[in-house]
This record gives sequence, structure tokens and C-alpha cells, in this order.
Amino acid sequence: MIKASRPKSGELKSRWTVTIIGIPTVLGLLYSGGWVLGVPVALAAWIGATETYRLGEQSGIKPFRLLGGTAAAALTLLAVRFPTFTGLAPWAVVIFLGLFVTSAFSAMMWRWPKGEPLSAVSHTLFGAMYAGFPLACIPLLHAAPEVYGWGPLMADPWGGLAMVALPLACTWIGDSAAFFAGIKWGRSKILPKISPKKSWVGSWTALVAAAAAGMLWYLLAQPYLPGLPIRGLATAAGVGVLLGAGAQIGDFFESLLKREAGVKDSGTIFGGHGGMLDRLDALTVTLPLAYALVLVLERWA
Repeated sequence: MIKASRPKSGELKSRWTVTIIGIPTVLGLLYSGGWVLGVPVALAAWIGATETYRLGEQSGIKPFRLLGGTAAAALTLLAVRFPTFTGLAPWAVVIFLGLFVTSAFSAMMWRWPKGEPLSAVSHTLFGAMYAGFPLACIPLLHAAPEVYGWGPLMADPWGGLAMVALPLACTWIGDSAAFFAGIKWGRSKILPKISPKKSWVGSWTALVAAAAAGMLWYLLAQPYLPGLPIRGLATAAGVGVLLGAGAQIGDFFESLLKREAGVKDSGTIFGGHGGMLDRLDALTVTLPLAYALVLVLERWA
């Protein structure tokens, strides 16, 4: 997220390629909503969980990939079917209880005594939660305007798109600003043992850029969401700052996982641009945080 050294031309080309192809694709899925959105997001959750398990395997842990990946994808699909927190929560309990029971039974049968069953079960549960829960918040955010009456009387696909765009914009704009600020001015490192290229200059720049992204988002989204509980530019900026801080925590944590595993990228699905987790790192925090913030503001409104 926050690079202190000048990037190679190939790295910048890769970033622009992903941006040019990825952003229109994401916007098209968000505009469509429903199962058109939910199925690709569930696939991303399955891939993300699988990559998490692959990182664990680098450290000698042997999680149950199929069980955990299926649970992560199922949680996301159920969020499309039950697009509220109270509607999804009972199903989430069923999924993770079922995952625990099946992985615990599998550990007793096939991981004992030499297979470290505790690590296998723990990592299986972690991977499903780490990849599945944040992505399940995409359908929840997308449905929020209709569920809570923030949009016009008639369902408007732009309202759902706008809600998911909040964490995406604050994350990506903050990330890009930090990237270039870190190149030019970044000297002092934050946590060099975890991510040696991330600087304090980049970090503060990311927060300022995320606040600006929050305000810009508010100006663009408010006409489509007249009942939105985020009211005023100051509140939007505050939400942006919180999301910007959450993005950095998510980024650092994914770097920590890769550092422990001794790998540069979580996977190769995007070629030289890394794996699914490399694209979701900051979003693992900002997606659920955005959903929590708008629900809290709805209670206070």
C-alpha cells in the first residue's frame, strides 16, 4: 500500500492494467446486484480462503481446504438470500458451527496424532472467517438502501452500488495516494519487520486521502440516497478516516500472514499482481467496518 522505493515500470503497468479492467467489471457487477453480484463474490471468497490455507501450509499447518472454502462461499451466498445482519446471523452460526464440527471430526480421524489437529481446525475456521465474512458484507451493504429505506421509493440499482463504493473508494483512493506519497517522501518506516516499504508519510497521506474520498463519495451518492444516515461532509470525512485506518490494519495483517509464510504474494491468480488476498487485504477490514458504521449511524439518526 505504501511504497518507499520507486516502482519499476512493470509494476506500474500491472497496477494500471488491473485498474482499467477491474474497476469497470466491479462497477458492472455492483450495478446488477443480486445473484449476478453474489456468485462472483462467493467465488472470490472461496479463492481467498484457499489462499489463506495455502499460506498456513507454508508453516506446516494442514487445514481442511474444501470444508473452509465451501463455508466461506456459502456465507456470501446466504448474504444475498438474507441481506440483513439479523437475517444472516443465524445462518452464519449454523455455517461456522457446522464447519467446526466437521473439521474437528476430520482432525480426530485424520490429523491425530502427528497432524497437529488443533492447528488444522483453528486455521480452517480462521480462513473461512477471514475471507468469507468481509465479502459477505458486500451483499449486505448493497441491499442496505432498500432494506432501511435510504433510497427512493422505487428500487434504484445506483443506491446499492453507491453503498459498496464507500469502502472501495476510501480504500483504493487512500491506497493510491499513499503509494505515490511513499515513493516521493517516505523515509521513516512504520513496521519494517512486517512490511518494510510502508512509511509514516504514506500512512498519514492515506488518512487524508480517505477523508477526501469520503467527502467526494457523499457529494456523489447523496442524491441517490436521500435517507442516508451519513449526513454532512464532516461525518463523511470522519467515516473516511476510520475506513482509511482500517484499510492500513488490514493491509498490515495480510503482510504479516505472508511474512510468516515466507512468500511475496498470496497467490498467482492475477499473474504478477499477486493473488486474491493481495487485492482484498485492506477490504477485509473496511467492508465490515463500513457496514458497522452505517448501521451505528442509522441507530443514532
